Amino acid sequence: MAHFEKKLSEKTIYEGRVITLTTDQALLENGKTALREVVHHPGGACVAALTEDRQVYMVRQYRYAVGEELWELPAGKLEKGEDPFEAAKRELGEEVGVTADEYIDLGRFYPTVGYCNEVIYCWAAKGLHTVPLHPDEDEFLTPCKMPLDEAAQLALSGEIRDGKTVAMLLKLKLLCDTGRL
Repeated sequence: MAHFEKKLSEKTIYEGRVITLTTDQALLENGKTALREVVHHPGGACVAALTEDRQVYMVRQYRYAVGEELWELPAGKLEKGEDPFEAAKRELGEEVGVTADEYIDLGRFYPTVGYCNEVIYCWAAKGLHTVPLHPDEDEFLTPCKMPLDEAAQLALSGEIRDGKTVAMLLKLKLLCDTGRL
């Protein structure tokens, strides 16, 4: 039997530019009810651009919510109604000044399932070409290339702490090392 919870009601507590917060009453599988706080997020797209010599494009960016500058793969929030694949291509150009001949779908994942409905869609990119760099006006970042093996080691050591980047780097390394990418 599959486990479930059924939403009985939803009350909006906060509606912002990026997130909406609701409190929901949910029916549990045992017949009882529970309060669930849910952060609604439009989702995001992430892309790991890999050069022919196994270097990956990364960015250093300060993240206000955690109070740190982090290593990340190019990624960004989906605009309302935006196709995730188009968002991934857009972010790659905006953040590291690259476009690609080939994009490989690496699936999607939920970064914070306990309280948020965000979905991050992931791609690898190959056959890279330089395009003009044009980050958003409120976005300050430093792009660079890093050997994939080094980036994966930094993810394993905890120096790279951004969840989407850790997941993507380790997946990308495994796919490359086993000849599947």
